[in-house]
Amino acid sequence: MLRRAAAAGLAAVSLATMAPAWGHEANPATFEPEAAIRYSQSAIGREVGAYAFRDTENRRVTLADFRGKPLVVNLVYTSCADTCPMIVQTLARAVEVAQDALGADSFNIVTIGFDSEADDPARMRAFARRQGVDLPNWRFLSTDGDTVERLTADLGFIYAPSPRGFDHLAQTSVLDAQGRVFRQIYGADFGSPALVEPLKAMALGNAGQSASVGGLIERIRLFCTFYDPTQGRYRLDYSIIIGIVIGGLSLTGIGFVLLRAWLHLRHHPAGPKTS
Repeated sequence: MLRRAAAAGLAAVSLATMAPAWGHEANPATFEPEAAIRYSQSAIGREVGAYAFRDTENRRVTLADFRGKPLVVNLVYTSCADTCPMIVQTLARAVEVAQDALGADSFNIVTIGFDSEADDPARMRAFARRQGVDLPNWRFLSTDGDTVERLTADLGFIYAPSPRGFDHLAQTSVLDAQGRVFRQIYGADFGSPALVEPLKAMALGNAGQSASVGGLIERIRLFCTFYDPTQGRYRLDYSIIIGIVIGGLSLTGIGFVLLRAWLHLRHHPAGPKTS
């Protein structure tokens, strides 16, 4: 699986220029897709710093502002002509499906410009407009070079300058409600379940921690939410729960019959027949 992820995630990466960006391979010639994915995967479980940014209206935003809900982090550079727009378009489709299945307020999304010298709030606003992104709880953010370096190290995101702009790992990170890296998604064109399933897993975990009736109902709803590839959407299917209930009732019925038979034999033991 990691081999396929590496091939997809590194579709836009020039192997000759990647090593300087992540510093763990001294010789660029030794760089391999599997090594890049291992580096990226090593970020899972790591808490991302509460770094400060500016949104498209030049307002201060920190990653701490998003704690309490899962956060999807997507890094781009606005002068990218192909890969970054493709990633954002793919992400937009997945976010729309996720919001429909889990609720628009169940998670947040940020797209961060990692070209700190160019990706200012105005450029990020224009980039968002070009991509047609107009979904709730999605922010486009800018920051300084030092913050970019620390953020990308936390996320395991690999990038480096190249003659055409930047070469980078096609990576989308999913953070949990505490700001820890929960899942990495690779490739510029991924299916919606790649995003929805980790968000669903976290939502199931949160619902399972609640002892309330509402928490139980939400857990059942999430458990019965499945992806329908024919519609490209998630839908509710209670047939599994119904099957479990019917099976449970059937077993209960069989148990009751067996119990009655056992009690009957206990109180009316079969004695020897007399002529």
